[in-house]
Amino acid sequence: METFSAYSHALAALVIFTLIIMALSPFSALAKQKAGLAPGATPREDYAEKAYRLNRAYLNGCETLPAFLTVTIAAILAGAAPFWVNLLASLVLVTRVIMILIHLSGSGKPHGGLRTIFYVTGWSCMGGLAILTLAAVF
Repeated sequence: METFSAYSHALAALVIFTLIIMALSPFSALAKQKAGLAPGATPREDYAEKAYRLNRAYLNGCETLPAFLTVTIAAILAGAAPFWVNLLASLVLVTRVIMILIHLSGSGKPHGGLRTIFYVTGWSCMGGLAILTLAAVF
């Protein structure tokens, strides 16, 4: 495993983000159950409702994880610069955690504001990981 030791922060970021999403799943389900919703139902689109915010935080994580996983693993397998891969993957994790906290607190606006800033920052970091991968393979 020495081959991947240089990427320890990036690998840890992937695992931590996955664990966070796994943890959000039952909390989202419980909040929906408490709101009287059937399993698999989508809460009414209202940021004032805890069940909706928890569900959105969980779904946002599920939507982001495949892209995050793909670009990070690809960068590692391509042998992209470990410093940049670790930095960008760690920044993605931080931006996603902040977005989750914004969702859960109900402090973010549906459009614009802090949530959008952290969203764009996280996706930009994933774009950077993709560029590092392409630079390493060509």
